[in-house]
Amino acid sequence: MRNLTKFYIGGRWVEPATSASLPVLNPATEAQIGTVAMGNSADVDRAVAAARVAFADFSNSPKTERLELLHRLKAATQRRFEDLAQAMRMEMGAPITMARAAQADAAIGHLQGFIDALEELEERKVLANGDLLLREPIGVCGLITPWNWPMNQIALKVIPVLATGSTCVLKPSEHTPISAMIYAEIIHEAGYPPGVFNLVNGDGPTVGAALSRHPDIEMMSFTGSTRAGIAVTRDAAETVKRVTLELGGKSPNLVFADCDLEAQVVASVRDCMFNTGQSCDAPTRLLVERTCYEEVLRIAKRTADAIIVGDPEQEGDHIGPLFDRIQFDRVQAMIEIGIAEGARLLAGGLGKPEGVTTGWFAKPTIFADVSNDMRVAREEIFGPVLVIIPFEDEADAIKIANDTPYGLAAYVQTGNPERALRVAKRLRAGAIHINGGGFNYGSPFGGYKQSGNGREGGLMGLEDYLETKTLHGLD
Repeated sequence: MRNLTKFYIGGRWVEPATSASLPVLNPATEAQIGTVAMGNSADVDRAVAAARVAFADFSNSPKTERLELLHRLKAATQRRFEDLAQAMRMEMGAPITMARAAQADAAIGHLQGFIDALEELEERKVLANGDLLLREPIGVCGLITPWNWPMNQIALKVIPVLATGSTCVLKPSEHTPISAMIYAEIIHEAGYPPGVFNLVNGDGPTVGAALSRHPDIEMMSFTGSTRAGIAVTRDAAETVKRVTLELGGKSPNLVFADCDLEAQVVASVRDCMFNTGQSCDAPTRLLVERTCYEEVLRIAKRTADAIIVGDPEQEGDHIGPLFDRIQFDRVQAMIEIGIAEGARLLAGGLGKPEGVTTGWFAKPTIFADVSNDMRVAREEIFGPVLVIIPFEDEADAIKIANDTPYGLAAYVQTGNPERALRVAKRLRAGAIHINGGGFNYGSPFGGYKQSGNGREGGLMGLEDYLETKTLHGLD
């Protein structure tokens, strides 16, 4: 934990330029578990300079060498796997079983996906017209990651930098710095050259903006709110750097009467509540065919009432707390709004679960009889809150599903494969999950509309970190 008060720059843990700091809190206990240094533009300048120097050599490293380093990174990550899981259990309240199976597992799963993609990537190709096409690393990258899936997003940004021969400065969420610190230690153990990876903690308006505006950064990759993504884009515009964004969502989940209602509705409710609803692609709008609407409500209520909210230290499939008091208050405010808008409270509601006095735990909440113009149906709540909206037929379902500024993910539950494909093709979202189909490492992840641009993961995730050069007239 001593490295929380330092930054990783040029292959060393160095003192920050100022003494500013921020307490790191455990959301389950509200206790302080650490203190993180908060950087400024001078720290960013040092880190970018180190990354720029390292780029000169690392950008020319052969694919074989980069693959070997990735395999060493995988071995080092496996050795620190439990440390990563426990860090995310403490700093953002992920129950330890889930922290291992999903939060920490992403560090391994995405890494293997990128290893496979790099092996497949053609960095040099002769075109049909005889010209030579080269794929080259883009340069120094600024990476900004969120608190809700700390390692997942760090892996999706840092690993393609390392795989392509680029270099980077990472600004993780200042609220979940422990897992990022451990990952910096893992990269160091793997033997990456000094300056290839750098870490500076701090807040968005200070460190994030300094990265976005920096003239020596060629690319910004950001995951977070749509509002913050717009700010990153504006800050980056002056230097015309590449910007990739993975932003918010209000994902629709279309339930047709011909699916296995018991299995799919239970899974859908639990998917919404997974990670305490703090996932940008959570299926938070359950769109239900009118003919099975009442049956779905009974199943959904029974499922929500059975979800256990509990201690992240305990093994099990329970959900943990919300991330912090600010997030708790936001979720409570949105539940109040849903009640005021006239939505029917089917399960959960305001306040903490019975008997809970400490920690930012919220009740798994479901609203029924919601219309798609209500705020609870249009705004990202980022908590364990599901809204249920009836639809009349397939066309109506697609219309409601697409009536959102977001387009990160969508879900379809149907027993008809032809309908599944037909509906999926008309949904404006980057990923469509059919009958519980989960995301697989190595597939591209990203959204339409205000959910962002660019794709993370696998081969497409590498391409965002590459420039294309064509050579003409070479015999």
